[in-house]
Amino acid sequence: MLSELPTCPGLFYGSSAQDGMLARMRIPGGILTDRQCDAIADLADQSGAGYVQVTNRANVQIREIHTPITPDVFHRLQTLELAAQTISLDPIRNIMASPTAGIDSQMLIDTRPLVKALDDYLQTHPKLAALSPKFSVCFDGGEWVSVRDRRNDIGLVAHRLPSSEIGFRVCLNVEAHNSGDVGVFVSENQCLAFIAALTQVYLDYTQGYYSGKGRKPRFRHLLASWDVESCLERVEHLLGFSLRREASLLRSSPQSYNHLGIHPQRQTGLSYLGIAVPLGRLESWQLRNLAKLTRQNSGTLRLTPWQTILFPDVADDRLGNLEGAIADLGFHTSATHFESALVACSGRKGCASGLTDTQTQALGLVELTAHLDQPLNIHFSGCEKSCAQQTPSDIALVGIEMKAGNSTIEGYDVYVGTRDSSFGRRIRSVSALEVTSLIKQMLQIYQQQRMLDESFKMFVDRHSMDQLQQWFSSKNNQYLTSHSITG
Repeated sequence: MLSELPTCPGLFYGSSAQDGMLARMRIPGGILTDRQCDAIADLADQSGAGYVQVTNRANVQIREIHTPITPDVFHRLQTLELAAQTISLDPIRNIMASPTAGIDSQMLIDTRPLVKALDDYLQTHPKLAALSPKFSVCFDGGEWVSVRDRRNDIGLVAHRLPSSEIGFRVCLNVEAHNSGDVGVFVSENQCLAFIAALTQVYLDYTQGYYSGKGRKPRFRHLLASWDVESCLERVEHLLGFSLRREASLLRSSPQSYNHLGIHPQRQTGLSYLGIAVPLGRLESWQLRNLAKLTRQNSGTLRLTPWQTILFPDVADDRLGNLEGAIADLGFHTSATHFESALVACSGRKGCASGLTDTQTQALGLVELTAHLDQPLNIHFSGCEKSCAQQTPSDIALVGIEMKAGNSTIEGYDVYVGTRDSSFGRRIRSVSALEVTSLIKQMLQIYQQQRMLDESFKMFVDRHSMDQLQQWFSSKNNQYLTSHSITG
């Protein structure tokens, strides 16, 4: 295994971390078969530490690798379509799609065939290895479980025109608060040709820019250098026809955990079941048992960008038995459990940039007993890169180093809400040891002071910085009563 791409590891190209090598497997659209699940569990046992992690792109990471992956294992993974057929393309980011593609009652276009076709295109064009490994494409078919606000270079979002024609709106350089809608509409039949042409434009820019030293230019560098309209004109030249222009309409969708629990599919008599996975971590034995459970349905499960899992195609009369089996494996399906929307990057043990042990400190919060009536997204980031989550959270803790006498200790800058920066408003800094007590304090004040049905984000956004700092200061413990939240 190589270690030449520490910022964006793949399967053939791993990266070194404090706890061993890290490998990442691309799972186009997040869909896994039972056989693929078994192979991943085998790999985690044979070469890793017996667990995997679901990422925020619905990938799978194998961590703590100390035993080299052998050529025969790589061949098996390629046969199962878990490893790139063209090794140089291995590091390119996963193609993202809604985890309810093809089964969502609100869906406009089934994007699964498009994900497969685009992945096939990537696999058969080795020249695309020249692109930045962070190059990313997302399909949103108009599902209720939307992924249109996920950070991506290219987003195709299903849209119905006033004429009732359905196609895709083109979004470029998508961010959580910026849909990236560039006012272009492409038909379903045109969208792959459009992506191929835009990818060629990006490749042309990269080859003219990149000298072989330093990092390859990102897609956003292309847009900044050539501007969106110039890029679209180049795309039109390659396509040989004019793109359809429509007024920009889209707005980004807020992050949500509404996919957890039981939901009816568009197929009569079938439902899907969303399962919470604390910090996206799956022990290999859990993954194997989940694979066994899928064999009673469609033989597949789906990974989500929220580091959770979906069971599709469950007969309605089997839902009760499946929920019981899921509970026996140590999982639940509630969006309001405290750990359901808890997110953490790999931290200092798994990343050279991490300043804090995010995984351990985040898991310390799981022991809290909080009576929540809606999801609460808490994001631990070991540094300002925010790799684990690019969308705003309710509470963000960003790793820092703090002075304690003559020593340096781990700490966090604490942010809330959506204003001021991508993390929200910074209210204070705390040592890592103070995190749990501060979160208790914040939740208790929120529960006692909020308006009816007011979300945490709405609550903090409507109060001044002075008020929040007064409430959440280390000296203000008057709200910490045992009857509401306990450790």
